[in-house]
Amino acid sequence: MNRLDRQGTSLIVGVMLAHAAFAAGGALAGEADVVDVKVRRSAPGMYDFDVTVRSFDKDWDYYADAFEVLSPDGKLLGRRVLLHPHQTEQPFTRDLYGVRIPSGVERVTVRARHKPKGYGGKTLEVRLPK
Repeated sequence: MNRLDRQGTSLIVGVMLAHAAFAAGGALAGEADVVDVKVRRSAPGMYDFDVTVRSFDKDWDYYADAFEVLSPDGKLLGRRVLLHPHQTEQPFTRDLYGVRIPSGVERVTVRARHKPKGYGGKTLEVRLPK
C-alpha cells in the first residue's frame, strides 16, 4: 500500500469513527445522558415528566439507576429510582409524576445517575409550561 492509499484509508477510518461516536450520542457523552424531557402541568404547582435516558448499561452493577429534577439553585425536586438495567432498551423513557415545583421557578434541570459512576452525563434544562 503506498503513502496516498494509507492516508486515504486513515481518513475513511477517522470519518467512520467520528460518525459512530456521533450516532452513539456524541463523543463527550457520559455513562447516563438525559436525551429528551417532556413536561406537562398536572395541577397548580405540580408537574409530570417523561424523561428519556441513554446509558451504557451492562449488568446489575453498571446501569443508570435514577434520574432527578433539580431547581435552578440545585435543590432536589423529584427523583425516579430505576430498579433494573436497560441493556436491550436504549434509549429508554420513564415517567415521574406529581413533582411539586415552587412558585416562581420557570426552568428545571433533569439529570441521570449511573451506578457506579454517579453524575456527569448530559443534563437538560427545560422550561415549565404555564
